[in-house]
Amino acid sequence: MSDKVENIVINLLLESLEKGVVPWKCPHINTTPRSLITKKPYRGVNVLLLGMRGFASPYWLTPKQVKEKGGHIKEGEHYTPILFNGFFRKDPVTGKLVGANKGEPGAFYMSKFYKGFNVLQCEGIEAPVDERGSDFSPIEECEKLVKGYVGMPPISEGAPCYIPAQDRICMPKKENFLSPEEYYSTLFHEMTHSSGAAHRLNRKGITDPIKYASHNYSYEELVAETGAAFLCGHAGIHTSTIENSAAYIGNWLSKLKSERRWLLDAAREAAKATDYIMGVDHTKLVLDDADAA
Repeated sequence: MSDKVENIVINLLLESLEKGVVPWKCPHINTTPRSLITKKPYRGVNVLLLGMRGFASPYWLTPKQVKEKGGHIKEGEHYTPILFNGFFRKDPVTGKLVGANKGEPGAFYMSKFYKGFNVLQCEGIEAPVDERGSDFSPIEECEKLVKGYVGMPPISEGAPCYIPAQDRICMPKKENFLSPEEYYSTLFHEMTHSSGAAHRLNRKGITDPIKYASHNYSYEELVAETGAAFLCGHAGIHTSTIENSAAYIGNWLSKLKSERRWLLDAAREAAKATDYIMGVDHTKLVLDDADAA
C-alpha cells in the first residue's frame, strides 16, 4: 500500500476514534457493506471505512457506477475511500486490470483507492431491500458460523478467553449475557483468537505467549475485536457489546497513534481469520469493480 493511501485510511480511522466512535464496532449496521453492482461484500479495512459511516443501507457505488445506473450524487455529499489491492495484470484484449496470482506472467502488486458513495447518498437509484427479508433470524446465522468453523476448539464454561496451550475456548453460560447478540459477539472474539493457533493461521499474536499476554490493548486484541465485528456483520447482528467510555476510547487512541499501521494490519489479519472461520479461500486476491475507478 502506498504511503499516500495508507495515511488517508489511518487518518480516517483515527478521526473516528477522536469522535468517540470505535470503527471496528459499528452498532448501527447489521450487514457487511457491499457493492451494489456485484452484491459482493467488501473485506478487510473497507468494512471499517464503510461501516463507520453509519448508513442504513449496506450498498455502495463509484461515481461511474452511479452515472451508469442513471442516478446522480446528492449535492454536498462526500465520498468514502474504498481500497483495492493485490496482484493484477492487464488484459491483453481490453487493457483493463484483472485479478492475477502471485508469480503469474505480467502480474504486479498494486494498492489504490476509488471514491465510494452509499446508495443513500444518491438520487435516482433505488436502495435495495435487505435480501434476507423480515423473517431473517440473526441468531440462526450466528449458529451457522459457529457450526461452520471446521476444527473449532471445544468450548468449556468459564470467563471468556481463548487458551492457546490447550486450544480451548472458555465462555460463560449463555443466560449470563444481557442478550444473544452479546453472547455471539463475545464468542466471535474468542473464535478469532483461536484462528491464530499454530495449526491454523499461525499468527504470532497467539503463538508467542509473551505477545498474547502482554497487555489489554495489544495488537492481537485489535485483531480479535475487528474479527468479531466482521463476523457479526456476516451474521447480521448488531455489535452493541462495546462500552464507548472515554477511558476505552482514550486507551485505544493513544496506542494507535503510536502504532499507526496496527489499524490496517489488524484489519488484514482479521479478514484472514474471518475467511478461515467461514471456510473461504483467501489465498487468491482478486479485484472487484476494477474498471470502476
